[in-house]
Amino acid sequence: MTFRAWWIEKTEDAEGTTQQTASLTDLEPDVLRSGDTWVDLAASSVNFKDALALTGGAGIVREWPLIPGIDVVGTVRSSDSGLWTPGEHVLLNGAGLGESRHGGLAEVARVDGEQLVRVPQRFTPTQAAAIGTAGFTAMLAVLAIEKHGVEPGDGPILVTGAAGGVGSVTIALLAHLGYDVVASTGRGESESDYLRHLGATDIVDRHELSDEAGKPLQKQRWTAVADAVGSTTLANALAQTQYGGIVTACGLAQGADLPATVVPFILRGVTLAGVNSVDAPHELREEAWTRLAQNLDIDLLDEMTEVYALADARSVADQVLAGSVRGRAVIDVTQ
Repeated sequence: MTFRAWWIEKTEDAEGTTQQTASLTDLEPDVLRSGDTWVDLAASSVNFKDALALTGGAGIVREWPLIPGIDVVGTVRSSDSGLWTPGEHVLLNGAGLGESRHGGLAEVARVDGEQLVRVPQRFTPTQAAAIGTAGFTAMLAVLAIEKHGVEPGDGPILVTGAAGGVGSVTIALLAHLGYDVVASTGRGESESDYLRHLGATDIVDRHELSDEAGKPLQKQRWTAVADAVGSTTLANALAQTQYGGIVTACGLAQGADLPATVVPFILRGVTLAGVNSVDAPHELREEAWTRLAQNLDIDLLDEMTEVYALADARSVADQVLAGSVRGRAVIDVTQ
């Protein structure tokens, strides 16, 4: 039987110019070329990477043609892995989905059973998709901050890109754990109440960090930083981090460049820790999802989530790239 999916392929126009197109179409199961486990999908989401893939952004899709969607949530139909039985609720984030492997913006997925994680009983499929790669990445950043030895009461933690998916979940997690959280956003007028409701104690206009790189060392403000923006914002965050603090980096919404110096590292002992949700080992995935089930406020998660039909994924992608999506955008692939 065929299944519905978003399908990204390369085409050539009359002048021979290569273009990337995305369409919602019916596909045969044999397009799902590899994987020992078949999953009937319930939900996925639209992350920044998905938005780029759906709109033709360069550097995301590495295999053609491809089903986008870096999040998979659903029910096992069958598995030759020996690890899963039909009917079990599973999820997978990153791991090449939506980049080099067919992803979750479809009704069916075929994946490697050893990579799957059981959906915690606390979460519905929609909630698991709402957490998705964004929330998984947020938890990885929080774990890195904790393992660095930063404790509640040590000082404020800055979260950049605060109104986005990663930022929203990071604020909710840190606040729940008792940390003093400062949110950086360019949408302070419209989102300050939302960010304070998530747990932020103060709001910083992103232009204080993003407009230009300041001095290599600036006033020490943050005991830790969770950055999803990169570029000048990350450079200034490093320059403002307290002695011995940690800055986690997981995104490049502003840019992939880093106009900084080594001075914060060698004079203040600041640690820059990269967060890679794509290639995270299975043990770390299990740890992160266990902690999400323990420490994420479900009511806050529901409040930051909007649910859309599968056909809406392309229009949602435009909103994500325009910076107009608050929190998480879930795609109910059954609609």
